Amino acid sequence: MIVDSKTRLAALREKMRVQGAHLTAIGPGSHMDWLLGFHPYPDERPCLLLVAPEKETILMPVLNAEGSRGKTDIEFHAWGDADGPNVALAQAISAIGATEAKSVILDETMRADFALLLLDALTGAKHSFTDDTLGSLRMRKDAAEFSTMKMNARIADRVMQKAFAAIRLGISEAELASAIQRGFSEEGAAPEFWIVACGSNSAVPHPQSGRNLGVGDAVLIDIGGRKNGFPSDITRMAVVGHPPDGYDEIHTIVEEAVQSALMAARAGVSAKDLDAAARGVITNAGYGEFFMHRTGHGMGIDLHEPPYITATSETVLEEGMVFSIEPGIYLPGRFGIRLEEIVILREDGPEILSTLPRDVYLARG
Repeated sequence: MIVDSKTRLAALREKMRVQGAHLTAIGPGSHMDWLLGFHPYPDERPCLLLVAPEKETILMPVLNAEGSRGKTDIEFHAWGDADGPNVALAQAISAIGATEAKSVILDETMRADFALLLLDALTGAKHSFTDDTLGSLRMRKDAAEFSTMKMNARIADRVMQKAFAAIRLGISEAELASAIQRGFSEEGAAPEFWIVACGSNSAVPHPQSGRNLGVGDAVLIDIGGRKNGFPSDITRMAVVGHPPDGYDEIHTIVEEAVQSALMAARAGVSAKDLDAAARGVITNAGYGEFFMHRTGHGMGIDLHEPPYITATSETVLEEGMVFSIEPGIYLPGRFGIRLEEIVILREDGPEILSTLPRDVYLARG
């Protein structure tokens, strides 16, 4: 996806101005992807995008310089293995006027040795992380990001339907997972993750596969793929032959929790209040102890990113944020049910990316 780096760097600088930051340092990863549209190969060699109030530069391992040159016109300060990064880093800091920087924003996802190298070069600098600057900017998606995420959601819908079609008595969780991986590949997407859990395995939110599907099993399928730089994420339920005892009641409660969260998802609402809207339904039904994870997570370039929809998050939801709503109930030794939607928060409420109903899929036994 084409990135308007100049606009995004300007937005970052405005956030830095408000925060009183003199320098932002970004390692190879999703923050750099968001700002520049690419990142060099992330290995042990220090590589940093350094953004000061007026200028920016990149500390670049010479091995990656040629492959990166066509992707940005930002000046490189390249270094080789024979010399090490220290001199090039000092030159980079000087070139953007950040030698006296006292307030540095660090990419919280970069390697610790990269961060320490930079801090050692800036005597007395205090550091913080990107939550209120780059992280804040990334939480609100633009039209191009929306379009790509919707495309990925439609792909995931089709792959989920292929997964349903592949369910048969005796198939293993691993075989069903392979069908999901093939489904994403057939769509030109890279399989990102796949959780397939049947029977008592579905009562564990993130289980290890190993069972074969039997009559009366609930089957939890949580999948995602990635195309054009963005992932998908969806969870749906199936049963083999007939539902296990008590399934319909629990499915109805989880569905009501999803609907309650969708009703509560509005700009200006705190993430913790959105979590409470879903959690309250499950708690009031007597199953609160069996909902042991957060209601949702943000999604963008990263599968999991802010905002996190937790019971303690003070984040105020804003138009343009994208996040999951995925309450669940997990009954040990019996079955678990999770239903998940990814939503874009619009002016009038949430827009669901998926078009696939949340009804349980009944597979023949």
